[in-house]
Amino acid sequence: MMIKAVVFDAYGTLYDIQSVADITEDAFPGYGEIITQIWRIKQLEYTWLRSLMQRYQDFAAVTRDSLAYTLRVLGLAYESEAFERVIEKYLHLDLYPDAASALAELKPRKLAILSNGSPDMLNALVRNSGLDVLLDATISVDAKRIFKPSPEAYALIGEVLGTAANEVLFVSSNPWDVAGAKSFGLNVAWIERVTPEAMALACVENELVAPLTLFKAIRTQMDQLGFAPDHRVRTLSELPKIAARP
Repeated sequence: MMIKAVVFDAYGTLYDIQSVADITEDAFPGYGEIITQIWRIKQLEYTWLRSLMQRYQDFAAVTRDSLAYTLRVLGLAYESEAFERVIEKYLHLDLYPDAASALAELKPRKLAILSNGSPDMLNALVRNSGLDVLLDATISVDAKRIFKPSPEAYALIGEVLGTAANEVLFVSSNPWDVAGAKSFGLNVAWIERVTPEAMALACVENELVAPLTLFKAIRTQMDQLGFAPDHRVRTLSELPKIAARP
């Protein structure tokens, strides 16, 4: 079946979530790295917990709550101005360098984002990064009030784009998202930004495991859930060749 649409996860796939590290370090000197990693771990955890509890709050609320948790457990006092300055960075995350060119090359296929992000967060991020001129749709799970990897979230792709699951190439760097999309029946490409070999080397070279290394060990390696990606690539720039295959 021909690929008619390519749909991307946003956070960690098109946008570098580690680009918040500079602002967290600036706001809380000496704590930037550990804040960045705990914040992201708890942010994801809260999406899954709220889905299981059937107590949905949008990603903007989840992002604020997970940052508040992080600062509290680290014993960091803060003014509201510092908190808001850190939160604001989620509307200005850095694009991965090859993102815009890869999307442009994938035209004229339909291009979209499917993200846990709330509509206001996503629309601002897409507009601020300039991807609004390339995307046909920015889809938020907020429409279903449940987070990925729920099948209801992935069903939004067909509802919005009018495509069948086998006509869609879904792209994510997040292994849990890859498993969820594959379980739903989409064609899936995994952006493997951290190899197992690099992980093993990082762990043996240091007596103490750095926060970023721990985050990578928890969140960047393929999960044992019984669903493997159809394609395993290192960069977004490899996607046009995959999408062009019959």
